[in-house]
Amino acid sequence: MEHKIQPGGTPDSNSLKPEYKEVESPNSSNEELGPPIFDTAATKRLLRKLDFRLLPILAVLYLLSFLDRTNIGNARLFDLEKDLGMSGIDYNIALAIFFPTYVIAEVPSNMMIKRLSPSIWLTFIMVAWSAVVIGMGFVTNFGGLLAARAILGLAEGGLFPGVSYYITLWYPRHECGFRLALFFSAATAAGAFGGLFAVAIGQMEDVAGRPGWSWIFIIEGILTIVVAAFAYWIIVDNPNSAKFLNAEEKLEINRRLVHDRSDLADEFDMRYFWDAVKDWKIYVHMLITIGIYTAVYSFSLFLPTIIRNMGYTNVQAQLLSVPPYVLGCIVTICAGYFADKFKQRAIFMLGFSATAIVGWVMLISTTIPGVQYTGTFLACAGIFPCVPLGVAWNGNNIGGSLKRGVGIAMHVGAGNLGGVLAAFIYLPKDRPEFHQGHGILIGVITMSFCLSTFMRWWLKKENARRDQWATENNLFPGSYTQEQKQSERAKGDYATFFRYTL
Repeated sequence: MEHKIQPGGTPDSNSLKPEYKEVESPNSSNEELGPPIFDTAATKRLLRKLDFRLLPILAVLYLLSFLDRTNIGNARLFDLEKDLGMSGIDYNIALAIFFPTYVIAEVPSNMMIKRLSPSIWLTFIMVAWSAVVIGMGFVTNFGGLLAARAILGLAEGGLFPGVSYYITLWYPRHECGFRLALFFSAATAAGAFGGLFAVAIGQMEDVAGRPGWSWIFIIEGILTIVVAAFAYWIIVDNPNSAKFLNAEEKLEINRRLVHDRSDLADEFDMRYFWDAVKDWKIYVHMLITIGIYTAVYSFSLFLPTIIRNMGYTNVQAQLLSVPPYVLGCIVTICAGYFADKFKQRAIFMLGFSATAIVGWVMLISTTIPGVQYTGTFLACAGIFPCVPLGVAWNGNNIGGSLKRGVGIAMHVGAGNLGGVLAAFIYLPKDRPEFHQGHGILIGVITMSFCLSTFMRWWLKKENARRDQWATENNLFPGSYTQEQKQSERAKGDYATFFRYTL
């Protein structure tokens, strides 16, 4: 049987940017694509090729995105509030207003990335948010800052769920976690880079008559728009339009994807949108991620402030915020690697959630700066790995392309509502100990821990039920005919041959 590759660009294509065509096709099947053609060594070489070509630009995009949304925490230490006439909880309001528009953008954005193409849509939103960040450097009052932050949320909202979905177009389910961890590790790198960058840029006080905080926004926004100028040409839409792959490599990627997803529906149909909206499991993951993201954003937005209130100067606080993020970056990548290796998600999330809880207990239980500062390391190393682990876990357990895209957007969107909570976790009235803020975060992470425990229990029970049904009917996942799979392709993860990742 001759193996055929869908059209959409080949290595010798004359077009600079091939026409976008979704890689996943409802007509593709294991039989049509043929048997495996790569051995283990060749598959590893292919994955390395994909990783080196795809992941660096995605990591850079998210680094800049996270830097641009959290640099207000660094700007605060350079008299942002004083210059804009802010007082009381005005700063907290400026943080919170970013997230409602961010959440609103996520589900429509993931539908747009499927309608258009990753290269077009991700580049568009990147240009949009970088322009807004530059504009933030020119605001002259609190109202202007609020407007800019709200628009920034709308512009940035599509990036994280969009890239999370994009990764699933290239990698099977149990290879996505490590790639998501590499991608999200950019957030911890942004935390480290942001502190160092802010110290340097903040010294530009009165250059061109502008305050130091203004230059933080302007320069970081310009950096983002420079990268955006190249992003369209660097982002590869799908395997079939990838010029860096040969025909056999494209075939192998398609075979692995179809084999992994068991011929579930991949076409654009609004019924799969409603399937996601009605799936109770996604809502449990949304609650889990609210607890995780609340802690992540609280840490990212207030770490310099927390460290400063341990008794350090502004510059010392900026510099001391770097090492916890370095550790968090390393741990996040390692967590993703081992979670993929062992094909487990929940057990890692539980372990890291517990680590984060210990970190915040250290922050709340003492006023000794050394112990508190050590607690920031455990908090960062514990909470940041839970973000890609949670996205991968939820995405692994959603069957069908559009439902998965919507489900991931719902997951991330709900988590970012935690950003609204995070904005009011650490209030000026609670300084310097911030007991209330630390206590709230211990509570929400504990909520996520308990719900993750429940979710793992239910998924394990449901897998056992399906295995029992398979035994009774002598119909196991590997023994379905193509016709039998096609008859259940619209059921997604409720298909009898689908098994959940624990």
